[in-house]
Amino acid sequence: MIARDGYTTIALVLFFCTTAYTLTYFFVDHWVAYILYAVLVLLILQVLWFFRDPDRTPPAGPDLIIAPADGTVVLVKEVDEPVYIKGKAKQVSIFLSTLDVHVNRNPVSGVLEYVKYHPGKFLAAWDERASDLNERADFGVLHNSGTKVFYRQITGLLARRIVYRIQEGDQLTAGERFGMMKFGSRMDVLVPAHVQITVKKGDRTKAGESVLGSIESGS
Repeated sequence: MIARDGYTTIALVLFFCTTAYTLTYFFVDHWVAYILYAVLVLLILQVLWFFRDPDRTPPAGPDLIIAPADGTVVLVKEVDEPVYIKGKAKQVSIFLSTLDVHVNRNPVSGVLEYVKYHPGKFLAAWDERASDLNERADFGVLHNSGTKVFYRQITGLLARRIVYRIQEGDQLTAGERFGMMKFGSRMDVLVPAHVQITVKKGDRTKAGESVLGSIESGS
């Protein structure tokens, strides 16, 4: 299954590859065109692989915090969160390489109370400063328990476009798709300090399936 947010990019890549091959074949050299053809096929396959969108089955449990992104946990620490939680919080940061699935999913169920897009820089996504300085989109969800959960889509060196299809007032369901980040990026999830986080630095996550922690167990 291909993510719908990739259709335009895939079409542009196919147009570019077809044009490049045709011009090379007729105006440069046939053998050069054959070599270019092999390179362009690999490029197309890579783009199709990047925009894959596999089905996921969220784990049962209304109080579970589910990973919103595929990737590697690069940071777990306590921070001050002044925007939505407005107090002490625990932050989990997930780095997505270009080989990871980039479709994002809701980490919890609840009402989306806060959405804000921020233009910014394009620091490497594993850099801690990326959370505050890079281009990003912020989301604040009031979980059904009354707990606030804050998360961010963050661009990286290669990721230059953030896509999301949710807005303030929406009722979200944990594990459902809400958008994607294109070509390498980072996702932060922040929860109040009392919430238990069960992942650690170096763990691998799958969006919509991996459990980051539990709201109930930390209450």
